[in-house]
Amino acid sequence: MSENTALVEKIGELGTSLAAIKETVGNLGTEFQDKLAANGEASTELTEKVDKALSELGSATTRLGELEKRAAREREIGEEGFKGLGDYLVESAAFKAADLSGASRGSIRVKAERADITSADTTVGAGRSQGTSLVPGHRLAGIIAPPNRQMTIRDLLAQGVTSSNVIEYVKETGFTNAAAPVAEGALKPKSDLTFNMESAPVRTLAHIFKISRQMLDDAVGIASYINARGTYGLKYVEEGQILNGDGTGQNLEGLVPQATAFAPAFAPTDETAIDRLRLAVLQVALAEYPATGFVLHPTDWARIELTKDAGGNYIVGNAQQGIQPTLWNLPVVATQAMAAGEFLTGAFNLGAQIFDRMDVEVLLSTENEDDFVKNMATIRVEERLALIVPRPESFVTGDILPATGP
Repeated sequence: MSENTALVEKIGELGTSLAAIKETVGNLGTEFQDKLAANGEASTELTEKVDKALSELGSATTRLGELEKRAAREREIGEEGFKGLGDYLVESAAFKAADLSGASRGSIRVKAERADITSADTTVGAGRSQGTSLVPGHRLAGIIAPPNRQMTIRDLLAQGVTSSNVIEYVKETGFTNAAAPVAEGALKPKSDLTFNMESAPVRTLAHIFKISRQMLDDAVGIASYINARGTYGLKYVEEGQILNGDGTGQNLEGLVPQATAFAPAFAPTDETAIDRLRLAVLQVALAEYPATGFVLHPTDWARIELTKDAGGNYIVGNAQQGIQPTLWNLPVVATQAMAAGEFLTGAFNLGAQIFDRMDVEVLLSTENEDDFVKNMATIRVEERLALIVPRPESFVTGDILPATGP
């Protein structure tokens, strides 16, 4: 059985499971509404069932979407080979037909799904131009760019799309649980559950940069340039915004500013960074959420990996084996977007979600500013997205090292 066939079977199985979950959610929703209409409130048990069913529905929907995208990518790679967004631009009919030498002016637009920047289907809209052939330049090795940071934070979060410019969602602000054993005929205790309506605006991340006529003549060079710098620049800023955006102006409100401050349940003897991360996981668990990972600065993760026991043996790291970074059975994401000396842990797949309003778009034009007279062109790369954190208590942040005293 081929890998793609296996994926198709998994998609079918998950689709069947998703249909069953949707039916369960519908039945529970009807029961919930009936209880509210009859009694003015629903039982804690029923509320928990509804929450659990909605969580399963969201998780199954996300997994199904990921599997469908993966199958689409594998079909495309198998048929056409690996391609990037820049490759689609220079291979498009609009680009090949465009006369960007100055005889005419126009623009070329390429869009791709955000999750499939390196292999997604594209839609191309041509600007006005006269038909001329693109002559490949005789240039050595294309562009040599600085090393790129690996982006991983987005992959931890639930994904979604929106057609609006703002996401409105309900955030639980208080829960007083008065549930208790009750004698027959006695008055039932009343619990209090309160909510607030919150909103997260869609923000635009964008940048432009110039390229020369000579680079336009080199199709390989322009593809490499767009892939290496254009989309990377967006992802670089996006990762910082998802983690640390302060919500002011046009900034996203990130995970760290909304996370709960580290407040350990107890203080262990001879506390270490490893102890503190375990206590942070405990804090998330005590808030009734399952932690799904850690985010650390690479320096802090290296310090933990180099921790040794009394016999000089590594406790976490192993210099001879390449293993996936994990701690307390949870994956570790080491990124310079996280401030050194701090950590973030939490239920990334349940406590936050990204909504894409506009997938990554690349627009190339020779009509901007004085490009025409200077034989230059302008490339604009942008995306629009929103980030919501409906359950801030599911995230915990703090200093990774214990205080050393006054």
